[in-house]
Amino acid sequence: MVKKRLLFISGFISLALGIVGIILPLLPTTPFLLLSAYCFSQSSEKFHNYILNNKVFGQYIRDYNEKKGITLKNKVTAIFLLILSIGFSMYKLDHLHIRIMLAVVFTGVSFHILKLKTLR
Repeated sequence: MVKKRLLFISGFISLALGIVGIILPLLPTTPFLLLSAYCFSQSSEKFHNYILNNKVFGQYIRDYNEKKGITLKNKVTAIFLLILSIGFSMYKLDHLHIRIMLAVVFTGVSFHILKLKTLR
């Protein structure tokens, strides 16, 4: 019972972080959404179904879990949003160390996205 409660709370925390990660370039969205789906699968069938059937990111999570890949459209969208958000952050920030860190994050996330299997 305690394990289910902890997983349920973890599911909500990771879902919140994933949603915030859509806006903030330093916070990865996909790992948090996948963690949230896993936590809900172990703790609440209702919320697990909700996250898998969500119109914004449900299909994305299902494709990633079931088929181990994402569509070309999602890849292009993800890279485009990554360029916009990290590019804007680099433009606004004047600290070299943060710009370098953002470039590293951009490179790593882009590599991961491009490495994923492309679904038709």
